[in-house]
Amino acid sequence: MRDRFYSSVFLGVCLMLAGGLSAAAGTGNSAVNVAVNTGRAVSESSLPTIDLSGYRDLVANNRGKALMVNFWATWCEPCRDEFPMIEGMAKKYGPQGLTVIGVSLDEDSDVSTARQFVATAHADFPNYRVKQGIDLNGFYQGVNPSWQGTMPQTIFYARDGHVARYLIGARPPAAFEDAIRLVLLNSAGETTSK
Repeated sequence: MRDRFYSSVFLGVCLMLAGGLSAAAGTGNSAVNVAVNTGRAVSESSLPTIDLSGYRDLVANNRGKALMVNFWATWCEPCRDEFPMIEGMAKKYGPQGLTVIGVSLDEDSDVSTARQFVATAHADFPNYRVKQGIDLNGFYQGVNPSWQGTMPQTIFYARDGHVARYLIGARPPAAFEDAIRLVLLNSAGETTSK
C-alpha cells in the first residue's frame, strides 16, 4: 500500500512537471531555452543589448567598485581561449571586491551561439551584447580612444571610475593579475596599456 502511495505521488509530480513544461512550450513564449549539451537553462534575457550610452551607464553604476570589463565574441578564437581565465579571475577576485562584466560583440545572427557559449562556460558574471546597427568605430572610441576593434580587449576601472589599465589582444594571466591588483589596491592611477 505504501509503495503504491509513493508511486502515485511520484507519478503525480512527474505529470505536473510535464504539464507545466508543456504549457510553457505551448504558449510560444521562448523565455527559456536549454543550451545544447549543458543541461543549463539560458534565459532569453541573457546578453541584453547595450550601446555606448548603456555601456557608460554600466560603468557609472559600478563606480566605487574595482571593475574589469572583458570584450569578447564567439568568432574570436583568443576571446574563447581566455574566457575560462576571465571566469577564474572573477571567482578568485570577486570575494576581494572585483566586479566582472562581459560584453559580446557577436552579431544578431550569432546570438544563440553566444548564449550557448556563456552557458557552457558557466559564466557567473553578467554579460551583455553590443547593440546591432550602431557605429562600432564610435563605440570603440567611446569605450577606449586607443581601441581600434582588436579583440579581445579588457578594461580595468579603478573605484573612482577612471580607466586604470587596459589590455588589447590576448595576454597571459600575469598581466590580468597585475591589473586586477592595481584596481583592487589603488583607486587612483594612470591609464596604461600593457
